[in-house]
Amino acid sequence: METDTERGLKERLESICKGVRWDVVRMIGLAGSGHPGGSLSCVEILVCLYFYKMRHRPSDPQWPERDRFVLSKGHAAPTLYSVLARAGYFPREELWKLRRLGSMLQGHPDMKRTPGVDLSTGSLGQGLSAACGMALGLRIQRNPARVYALIGDGESQEGGIWEAAMLAGHHRLTNLVAFTDYNSLQIDGPCCEIVSLGDISAKWRSFGWEVYEVDGHDVLEICRTLDLADNASSPTMIIAHTVKGKGVSFMENSVEFHGKAPTREEMERALREIEES
Repeated sequence: METDTERGLKERLESICKGVRWDVVRMIGLAGSGHPGGSLSCVEILVCLYFYKMRHRPSDPQWPERDRFVLSKGHAAPTLYSVLARAGYFPREELWKLRRLGSMLQGHPDMKRTPGVDLSTGSLGQGLSAACGMALGLRIQRNPARVYALIGDGESQEGGIWEAAMLAGHHRLTNLVAFTDYNSLQIDGPCCEIVSLGDISAKWRSFGWEVYEVDGHDVLEICRTLDLADNASSPTMIIAHTVKGKGVSFMENSVEFHGKAPTREEMERALREIEES
């Protein structure tokens, strides 16, 4: 049963999520290029991280004790950009310059261009390894900061993911929390038909991780699970069951919108849907 405090938190986070979805659709629509499906599926995860759990300072992006975030599935950059802008890292007007020549917001995160981005990503399978290195380095420095990462389910077919999983489990990186955006689709079709992940929870547990499964669109469930991860005795994997293209009816569960921008008409229709939801 939700408390009054939880109801207030839920309303606040869901309102931010709605705004982020609007931003994502407009950004990609104006750019005429991008990945709407996987950007829309991970909105709640990033909103809960930046507006509930993570310690960070938009006025001081390089604050040494900030929690770090690695968007390993870098093609979902529009969601990260919207969240960063709404958190105060840069003016929201910059969002409408997505993928333009000279813009601070390129198609994939660039730590040298964009305030608040802790790692340049894009090549799938690499971000989790970097997150492990960050977590291990912070431990060695006795820095209390934590590292959060987001990987995709299609990305989890990459061997580098499991090398990182083994390393983190071996070193018991309790300051590392990763999410899998489990939307069940990748660019070529259903993940289970491309390379099945099998019992994904059992796999992560076998590498020494603490594992939780959540509704990736339930902000309170995500927040509660993040709180549990604070006291974990091992690295934590949160498998978030999500819907690709969440929030836009004609994009939901559609492989077509993995890497296809909406037309002007589709963008306007999607924006109306989000506004009226």
